[in-house]
Amino acid sequence: MNEEANFIEDFCNSTFWNLTLAWDDPRGPLFTWCFEETVLRWLPCLWLAVCALPYAVYLKRQPRLRQLPKQRLNVVKILICLTLAGLAATELIRSLTHRAGQVSTVIVVGSGIQLAAYLLVSVFIRVEFRKGIAACGVPFIFWLLSLLCDVEPLYSRLIMDREEEALFQDLLFARFGLQALSLVLNCYADVGRQALVDGKEPCPEIRSSFLARVTFFWMLRLLYRGYKVALEENHLFALNPRDSTDRHLPKFMAAWQRQWAAFKRSPTNTSLVLLTLLSPIDTSEFVNPSLLKYVIEYVEDKDIPVWKGYFYAVAFFCSSITGTFFFHQLFHLGMTAGMQIKAVLIAAIYRKSLQLNPAGRKDSTVGEVVNLMSVDAQRLQDVAGYLWMLFSAPLQITIAMVLLWQELQASVLAGLAVMILLIPVNGFLASVQRRLQVQQMKNKDNRIKLLNEIFSGIKVLKLYAWELSFQRQVEDIRELELTTLRKAAYLNAVGTFTWTCAPFLVTLTTFATYTLLGNNLTSAKAFTALSLFNILRFPISMLPMLVSYCVTAAVSVRRISKFLSSEELDPDVVNREQHLRGQPRIEVREADFCWERSPSASAEPTLSNVNLIVPDGSLTAVVGTVGSGKSSLVSGILGDMLKLRGQVTLRGSVALVAQQAWIQNATLRDNGINLSGGQKQRVSLARAVYQDADIYILDDPLSAVDSHVGKHIFDNVIGPNGVLAGKTRLFVTNALQWLPFVDNIVVLNHGQLSEQGTYEELVSRNGPFAQFLRQYMNEEKESDSGSEGEDDDIEPQAAASPSTPADAFGPQSPARSRKSSEGGVDGLPRALPPVPPQLPVKEETKKQNRQLIQNERSETGNVRLTVFISYFRSMNAWLACLFFLFFLLYQAASVYSNIWLTFWTSDPYLNNKSSLSNSSEYVNKRNMYLGGYGGIGVAQSVFVLLFAIVAAMAFVISSRQLHSKMLSNILKAPMSFFDTTPVGRIVNRFSRDIETIDSLLPQMFRSWISTFFNVVDRHILLHPLFMTVIVPLGLLYFFIQRFFICTSRQLKRLESTTRSPIYTHFSETVTGTQTIRAYAVVDAFVTESQRRVDFNQIFYFAGISSNRWLGFHLELCGALAVFAATLFAVLGRDTISGAIVGLSVSYALQVTGALNWMVRMSSDLETNIVSVERLEEYASIATEAEWDVPENRPPPNWPDRGSVSMHDLAVRYRDGLELVLHGLTCDVKPGEKVGIVGRTGAGKSSLTLCLFRIVEAARGRVLIDGEDIRRLGLHQLRSRITILPQDPVIFSGTLRVNLDPFNEKTDSEVWTALELAHLKDFVARLPEGLAYQCGEGGSNLSVGQRQLLCLARTLLRKSKILVLDEATAAVDLETDSLIQQTIRREFKDSTVITIAHRLNTILDSDRVLVLDRGVIKEFENPRTLLQRPNSSFYSMAKDAKLV
Repeated sequence: MNEEANFIEDFCNSTFWNLTLAWDDPRGPLFTWCFEETVLRWLPCLWLAVCALPYAVYLKRQPRLRQLPKQRLNVVKILICLTLAGLAATELIRSLTHRAGQVSTVIVVGSGIQLAAYLLVSVFIRVEFRKGIAACGVPFIFWLLSLLCDVEPLYSRLIMDREEEALFQDLLFARFGLQALSLVLNCYADVGRQALVDGKEPCPEIRSSFLARVTFFWMLRLLYRGYKVALEENHLFALNPRDSTDRHLPKFMAAWQRQWAAFKRSPTNTSLVLLTLLSPIDTSEFVNPSLLKYVIEYVEDKDIPVWKGYFYAVAFFCSSITGTFFFHQLFHLGMTAGMQIKAVLIAAIYRKSLQLNPAGRKDSTVGEVVNLMSVDAQRLQDVAGYLWMLFSAPLQITIAMVLLWQELQASVLAGLAVMILLIPVNGFLASVQRRLQVQQMKNKDNRIKLLNEIFSGIKVLKLYAWELSFQRQVEDIRELELTTLRKAAYLNAVGTFTWTCAPFLVTLTTFATYTLLGNNLTSAKAFTALSLFNILRFPISMLPMLVSYCVTAAVSVRRISKFLSSEELDPDVVNREQHLRGQPRIEVREADFCWERSPSASAEPTLSNVNLIVPDGSLTAVVGTVGSGKSSLVSGILGDMLKLRGQVTLRGSVALVAQQAWIQNATLRDNGINLSGGQKQRVSLARAVYQDADIYILDDPLSAVDSHVGKHIFDNVIGPNGVLAGKTRLFVTNALQWLPFVDNIVVLNHGQLSEQGTYEELVSRNGPFAQFLRQYMNEEKESDSGSEGEDDDIEPQAAASPSTPADAFGPQSPARSRKSSEGGVDGLPRALPPVPPQLPVKEETKKQNRQLIQNERSETGNVRLTVFISYFRSMNAWLACLFFLFFLLYQAASVYSNIWLTFWTSDPYLNNKSSLSNSSEYVNKRNMYLGGYGGIGVAQSVFVLLFAIVAAMAFVISSRQLHSKMLSNILKAPMSFFDTTPVGRIVNRFSRDIETIDSLLPQMFRSWISTFFNVVDRHILLHPLFMTVIVPLGLLYFFIQRFFICTSRQLKRLESTTRSPIYTHFSETVTGTQTIRAYAVVDAFVTESQRRVDFNQIFYFAGISSNRWLGFHLELCGALAVFAATLFAVLGRDTISGAIVGLSVSYALQVTGALNWMVRMSSDLETNIVSVERLEEYASIATEAEWDVPENRPPPNWPDRGSVSMHDLAVRYRDGLELVLHGLTCDVKPGEKVGIVGRTGAGKSSLTLCLFRIVEAARGRVLIDGEDIRRLGLHQLRSRITILPQDPVIFSGTLRVNLDPFNEKTDSEVWTALELAHLKDFVARLPEGLAYQCGEGGSNLSVGQRQLLCLARTLLRKSKILVLDEATAAVDLETDSLIQQTIRREFKDSTVITIAHRLNTILDSDRVLVLDRGVIKEFENPRTLLQRPNSSFYSMAKDAKLV
């Protein structure tokens, strides 16, 4: 160092460094001329030289703007740079011409370096402008350093006389002014008008200046708008392109292909930046304790120059504000990286869910995958935001221990030993917590899975009165969750106790060791050490949270990794080739298919030895009994099954109409929702027609429509004269009446193609098909003359644009512009009416143009006080009071420990150097203070442990109550609620919002309570003068908090409401994966999912940015407060002691931090309490009537006769809508068999829904066995009558639970019901029997088997009244006949009300009820009506060719 100094002094021909001049001069810190002309002059240029090359490379990589903004500010900046360059050139020329020797060399070098720097900056400014870069930190920091480095030279020339030419002084003054002006101009960005991005303003962060970025000033406009009005979605700016999902997903997918560990670098290149920012943050943290030591010395030593006191005050401010700059940039980068990680993981999970094969889908239910998206991805986002603490915390602890060593020497080792001893405790807690997290996520998956099924099949639950059984199942799983949560809470209580006591134990052992070694604890040492210990509190207290985050993140990483590693469909299973003339469109050669690979090599495939040729342009029918493998053949051809051997080839584009129509939650133009089964199937078919594909695979598309509509569709769409004539059609059907019109027939039997050929060939062979055909020929002739038209009795506002053919995939599908062989989509033959057919839309609804699926409602304004009250009530008021009390006692003990330390360090006897350290009085006093300090610490430990345990109990109780209350109320909600609310939206509240209440809110409340009491006790101990600052400062904090919370709270609400569509879209997608893959629009759906994620990220990013704005400005106010406290200590040095200054300033350092955290915790608490608000919203929605009315409970055998009477019955779906039934009056006699028929929209389903009170009567009444059903509880009614619905809904669980969820029947009764439903043989062959686990939605059963299982349910209940709602639509004729025979035999003494699917099924009814537009037209014996040519029923029979 001396050699370097000597070299510089030789270069300057002057003294380089003078410590006396710099530190002891009473005029202030002054530097030598050599130091000014070298270090101060070269330092800004050195910064520019270091950054020039990487910054130039960065600028080169940026694209050039096509249209440049206005450049007035840019021109001014360049002119100032050139002017400064001119000044530097003037100085250079002057020094060359008028100076000689070595002194002039310093001036020449300095001015030359500055000249080059100014020219380089002007080039950078111009290139930035051409590249569209608003501002960068390199030029800004250059101007800032230049200005700061010229302050001392300017000051020294003002107070000292130097032998220097006046020109050089004038140049310095001019340079200083221009540099100040340039710094001010660099605080602004020359952005001009920006183009909109997807209809939104571009992210203001992109076009803001460097200073605006580091201070988050760019958020002020949004915050002000949020303060003035409640923010809405259209108020937000677009997402920063840096954060878009499609930017990072390819990187992640490439890394995942190599290994998951490769992604640990994070999808952004922020790792190096984060580590770079850590050093200044951690260093600045420890400047203040050192400064505090000097301030105390300044107060105690009156000989120290006055300027040093002011210097310390300014240094306090600069240190605090520097740390603030770096800390919030670090936090912002960390949180942004976490946001990107979450977006990428959601996109990867979504993409993976579309690629899973059947084995992969079996291992992951919809609920589990929703949990991966909503909970696991969120946890990885959370840990990414704090991951830098894993590096920072050990670094801070190390620096603190080094500084403590300087103050207390070897005594620090005692405190270090305490910290080391706590490491195994922390390791044990982490290992236990990891196990609990694995179990917790498993329970959560099971709960969400069950809830998803419940809400998807809620109508069936209500019809069967099964809500209580499934509610108990959910609550049983929830109780397992709460048990694990309680264990984790108690574990956290131990962790809180350990880590809260850790700083005090370290302090106590260090001070005890220091004093017991014979040292005197002075106020300077005590409070400097105390400040360092207080700094230690943050990393030590953060460690348990980091451990918790890392443990949960590790569990989530394993869960996501397991899902992303699941088996995928093999894209090479199906060969896709270009079609050549003469080649078949579908070709299957010697193929074996199975749903999943069996560990047993002898296991038989689902389909074996399949050989199938479907010629170009042909219509091929696939027939077979229930479970023969028809749908499996479709899946095999599409590549959705595992191919064990053989070859499958498709030549051309494919359109699929699945057996169960897949409809999205969108407009009817997009495809439609809330339609009847037949309408859904027709929309699905219209979607397929609209694609103008080469190959059409139709999986029993006519099963959900009646024969009349089916015949119309076959004749005009599917058949040889339909719009698809000339297309290749593979037509799976259970209806034999279409077979004479197809080109080829494939017969499946037990997974094998038993026969193939034309209709005539199969009949002539006299094989199994011909025998089966002759057996049912008569019935088929009748069924071909189908009935009246299915019930499309939907709510009026379901119809949107019925005259427009539907397109499931919107603008992504190229089919709109393609031309078909019949003249293109726009030229569909007139024989095909607009698809779907015109739906019944009431005029009133047309005028109002109401939307059935409502947008998710978001509250505005302040969170109501009732929400907080509700939260505290849910946790037990006594427990809430107790944990407040215990924390108050803990905080009081904590405050008194510092007061006790003040007494100790200011004791005159102990501070008297003449006192003997080994005297008894000295030892007694020392032991008294030491023992008192330790006793107070024990009290703190006891109180904090009691607080942690009571808080754990209270928060778990609250979680149970809030979940149970919402679940109970939602299950009681009317069907109208579920018709207007997507399942994903409901599940979101049970997943993400419950997760917030389970895990996040307890942490928030504990943090808020801690910071609140910290603020209170800090105010008690502050110097009176400082109160003159802290009071207005507190008011300023309050204003900032209120200004901020308006925006923050609303952003949280909007973030929550825009999160639901992500999961809703996913839930829809999972049910339609086969259709999506068949149409080859996987990428379109992935893009849509990413769009929804990015839209949600807009609000999350705005939220974290607003938090950073809040934190920065609060800490700026805090830095001013510390400056004020230090200034008061400097001004009052003659009246206060060093101990009081130490306590006051150290607490001032803490009170600003405490105020910051209180404001932020208050904001975070109010932001996250929104989850309670959202739960309370669903816990208070309007419900159905009571399930049980004890005073009106009917006899146990009611109804014992089965009579049904209706008197002036009028029904509307909701208030304000038109009536769908108009004053019906009729009587159904006991044991009578009644068929209900009517055209589309006649009101058939509305009538049956009214019987079950799914829809309540607007007027009139319904009597069953003389009992007015309005007087009964809903379960009292619904559990006594039975319905066999059209859609067979099966829940995951055992077969027995699906048949008898209340476990009221014996196994013998269950087996009897299965036998009557023709399922006994199938179930008996299963290894598990009745314990066989049904997949989610019954995915491992065929549709026909599901329908038979629903029949078994009906037979098991066997009530006196049975309602059949087109219950045999999805089964073949043979099974249909068996079901009809079983119903006739087993319910011969019951009243049976049948909504007709085929007219022949109700011809043997006692009476037929003919409905027309909600009015009874006829109600007589069908034979009587057929004898009246003018009757409506006769007209229907005539249309069906029955007469």
